Amino acid sequence: MKVLISGAGIGGLSTALCLVHHGIEVAVIERADTLDDIGAGIQLPPNAMRVFTALGLDAALAARAFRPMALEARMGRSGRQLFTLNLGDAAQPRWGAPYLHIHRVDYIDVLAAALRSKAPKALHLGAAVTGYTQTENGVNAHLSDGHSLTGDALIGADGLHSLVQGQMLGAQKADFTGHMAWRATVPMPLLEKKLKAQAPRPTACVWMGQGRHCVTYQLCGGALANFVGVVEADPPPNGAAEAAESWSRRGTPAQAKADFKGWHPTLTGLLDEADTLYRWALFDRQPLAKWVDGRVALLGDAAHPMLPFMAQGAAMAVEDGWVLATHLANSLVKGPESARAIKHALSTYQHRRYARTARVQAGARANAKTFHRRTGLAQIGTYGPMWLADKIAPPLISQSQNWLYGYDVTRAH
Repeated sequence: MKVLISGAGIGGLSTALCLVHHGIEVAVIERADTLDDIGAGIQLPPNAMRVFTALGLDAALAARAFRPMALEARMGRSGRQLFTLNLGDAAQPRWGAPYLHIHRVDYIDVLAAALRSKAPKALHLGAAVTGYTQTENGVNAHLSDGHSLTGDALIGADGLHSLVQGQMLGAQKADFTGHMAWRATVPMPLLEKKLKAQAPRPTACVWMGQGRHCVTYQLCGGALANFVGVVEADPPPNGAAEAAESWSRRGTPAQAKADFKGWHPTLTGLLDEADTLYRWALFDRQPLAKWVDGRVALLGDAAHPMLPFMAQGAAMAVEDGWVLATHLANSLVKGPESARAIKHALSTYQHRRYARTARVQAGARANAKTFHRRTGLAQIGTYGPMWLADKIAPPLISQSQNWLYGYDVTRAH
């Protein structure tokens, strides 16, 4: 069996590695000429690390990552701590794998190096999959450079604006959430020198407040501080939705400082030292009812795009890749039954993944409201119970995350 994959992001590369692990040949097609991926920090939670442990990549990823000591929530202006959930050495026994932070460039680099080692001819750079046709014997991926590749299945792991999804389902409506997002990275030694005790802590911290929130954490063994901020705002101009959604768009320091004026010195101090700030619009999409068309399937953001408020978008794509690979491996039969087996495997993959990804999508959408309580009464009603649980029943906080972080897709059936 040979599987074609459109997109060499985290989802596409993870899926390729899962397929190779299960004895399946792959070809990964990527529009970029190199894999020097832009981006900043990304959280690598235990449920995704379970897959990389099975693939033998956990040590390589951990060597390029940062292990936070805790998850915590604080008020954005005062810095008052609402709760803390110990991680560090506690995550492994609690959820079966560590909780890490990693720079997206390092994440891509580890996955690409592993794929090149295991399947040296698998990566095809500098061309995009623009469409596909299916026959009784396979699927043809048509590329932007005029060539075509043929395989037994095609996986669309080509992101929010997936061309594979576009052919399968047509244009999908994207609704502006009313949120604009910021991101930046700043060297930790600089912040420790300038901010001293107010420098970002070695935690994954969400800072909540009226109509906005921030997340701070460290990367690259503690060498960098990562900042993500989300602010309620007016929609982008008509016709600018796709451009406004691109996370490579830049904002100005003055905009960022105005959005977080009066917030905690950890946040305002970090923004003061940021050389480059990116600002983009967040759009929401309803769960897709269909991910599969015969020998073609969608994966990751192409199948279930989600808001970043649970830090699980990439992790869901990693889980997808393992499930997809196991079902395709089980469909390795020859003769006239092979086509039916492949189609059944892809349909089963969607069935197995749909409920979990839809739950995470809904949770991310709900967190947007939780993080942005505007009135004092709403804040007391939401954040008061968090603070109280942290004081009188700390295990309740970790238990509430078990369904997410403790899920082991490599053992689930």
